Amino acid sequence: MHRFLLTPRWWGINVFVALGVPFCLFMGSWQLGRFEDRVDSHREATANAERPADRTAAPLDSLLPVDKNTSGRLASASGEYGEQLLVPERTLDGKAGFYVLTMLKTDSGKAVPVVRGWLPGAADAARAPAAPTGRVEVTGALQASENAGTKGVHAEGGLPAGQLGVIAAASLVNIVPGELYDAWLTVQTAADGLTPVPAQAPANTGLDLKAFQNLGYTGEWFVFAAFVLFMWFRLYRREVETLRDTEAGLLPETEPAGTAAKA
Repeated sequence: MHRFLLTPRWWGINVFVALGVPFCLFMGSWQLGRFEDRVDSHREATANAERPADRTAAPLDSLLPVDKNTSGRLASASGEYGEQLLVPERTLDGKAGFYVLTMLKTDSGKAVPVVRGWLPGAADAARAPAAPTGRVEVTGALQASENAGTKGVHAEGGLPAGQLGVIAAASLVNIVPGELYDAWLTVQTAADGLTPVPAQAPANTGLDLKAFQNLGYTGEWFVFAAFVLFMWFRLYRREVETLRDTEAGLLPETEPAGTAAKA
C-alpha cells in the first residue's frame, strides 16, 4: 500500500519536505538568535549606562570606534573648552528642555562634543552657564553619533544660530573648524546647576520594534515548518485512503498513466 511513496510525484514531495523543514527551522533559529543578540546588547548597554560615576574611566581614544561594548563606558579627555551650542527639544524625565553642549579641543588636536547637562524649558543661551576656562580634564559617558532618523532628534533646518539638532560630526563639520571625533560625551556629575544627561543605549540594540519583529519572524518560520509537515501528512493520509477505497471496490481503479485507450 505504501509503494506510492516511491513514485516520482512522491519523491518530489518528500525531497521538498526534507529540505523545507530544516530550512524553516534554521531560519527560525537564526531569527531567534538575532532577538537574543538584541536582548544581550540591551542588557550590556544598560549596564554600561548604569556604571557608577566614580568608576575608573578609560582614555577616549582607547574606546573608539563606539560600539555596543563601549557605548556608555566612562571616557576621559583633556583639553580646553571652546564653542558652546544648545541642543533644543530634548526630554529628560518626561520634561521638555535642552542640552548644553560645549566643544572640547583635546590634546590630540581633535574636538569632541561634550554635553555638560540639561536645562528645562526653551533653549536660551542666556540661561546656559559658561564652560570652565583653561585646561580641563573631562570624564563622561561615551555615546555614538546621532542620526536624523533617531526618535527625538531633529534636523538642522530652521534652527537659530548657536543651536544644533543632531549631535554628530556630520552636523558639526560646518560649525566647528578642525577635526572632530565621531562620538560625544555626556558628563555624569552635576555642575553649574545643570542636570546630568544619562547615557543612552546605542541604536539598534534596544528592545524596540525591530527586536520584536525578529521574535515574530521566529514564530512564523516555525509555523511554516509545522505547516509543511501537516500538509505532507494530509497528502499521505489522503493517498492511503484513496488506495484503501480502491482496493475495497469503492472507487474505480485508475489506469496507469500513458496506457493507450483500446479502440
